[in-house]
Amino acid sequence: MPQEHLLTGIRVLDLSRVLAGPTCTRLFAEMGADVIKVESAPNGDMARAVSRIRNGRSLYMVQQHLNKKSLCVDFRTAEGIGLVRELVPHCDVVVENFRPGMMAKMGLAYEDLKKLRKDIILCSISALGQTGPLSSKPGYDTIAQAYSGVTSMIGEKDQPPYIPLVGLGDVSTGAHAAFAVAAALLHRARTGRGQFLDIALLDCYYHYHEAGVHQFSGSNGQFKPTRTGRHFSYVSPCGVFRANGGSIVIIAYLHHWKDMAKALGRPELADHPEYATDQVRCERREHIVELIENWLATFPDVDSAVAALERHDIPCAPVLSVEQTVTHPHHVQRGTVRTVNDPYAGTFQIPGMPIKTSDYPAHNPDYIAPRLGEHNRLVLQELLGKTDAQIDAWSKSGVLCEGEF
Repeated sequence: MPQEHLLTGIRVLDLSRVLAGPTCTRLFAEMGADVIKVESAPNGDMARAVSRIRNGRSLYMVQQHLNKKSLCVDFRTAEGIGLVRELVPHCDVVVENFRPGMMAKMGLAYEDLKKLRKDIILCSISALGQTGPLSSKPGYDTIAQAYSGVTSMIGEKDQPPYIPLVGLGDVSTGAHAAFAVAAALLHRARTGRGQFLDIALLDCYYHYHEAGVHQFSGSNGQFKPTRTGRHFSYVSPCGVFRANGGSIVIIAYLHHWKDMAKALGRPELADHPEYATDQVRCERREHIVELIENWLATFPDVDSAVAALERHDIPCAPVLSVEQTVTHPHHVQRGTVRTVNDPYAGTFQIPGMPIKTSDYPAHNPDYIAPRLGEHNRLVLQELLGKTDAQIDAWSKSGVLCEGEF
């Protein structure tokens, strides 16, 4: 019997792959929803080929699919699509991240789904959106990031831009999608109506511009935001500073500058006309950085420098490596990093559930990720009443598939 959680009783039909869509449905699965992950035969989610570090098991899949069920069908067959269509009336939500237009080609567009369940919620996640001149382009996280202008803000000013080596856009778009689905469920409870949700990585990336867009437009183009390396362009000091043995993020702008001045042993700089405001400090950024980094160089290591900054109540943090985060006491205690014990890959660490609630644990140790097609029989028998003979026939013909992992 599944343990009760916030979303117990909600069923999601998950047609998504890789990261953005699975992030959305992972949040639902870890809060108790019944998530049926439908994978395309014969190989399933393409991410099953990634991070196969232990015993051929994809650790990527384990991280993204805890507490989900796997149904593997051949989308190229009428029988496979037919089984998906039969499942729709039994589900509250459908989530997909196919290339725009693909759902319609499969007979699974929103108008098609509404005929199967009039109050269905369809959440379509894509790189560039379901509408607009770019909508038909194939897209990934970094494609949307490039179109959003975010990539142009990362790196050194006179060098090609960088990209972050994390799933920033995919994961955050999945979280936006989860919020949209939750809002649509509340709306349906109030009105009885379903909803089509068009969630684009590009749109999510674009509203990360907390200042650049309005600074450009509000100045009539006089201010042209661009990358400025390790430091913010419009407040100072704020950025990544070199220290002995590593780097430290320091935020000492606005009212924090007086504390930084005291830490430097130069309290008179707090009100000095060449240092007193963010505007003048931005104009003298290189000098400010040199001043702080020379001070940091007087400490033997990062930890002692951070301790000195903290004594002056200056917001700061050491720049931790992934290796350092896995065992950091704060991360471990909060469950920011968590340990899973997978029946095939054994024990290892993954990122924890970011949503903490008062009534339920943030992580259920009994949650495991499914093998490919592991729940074919369970889903089709329990929800659709299919017989063993029917399921065996579909498995033999390739309409249904199962995998070792």
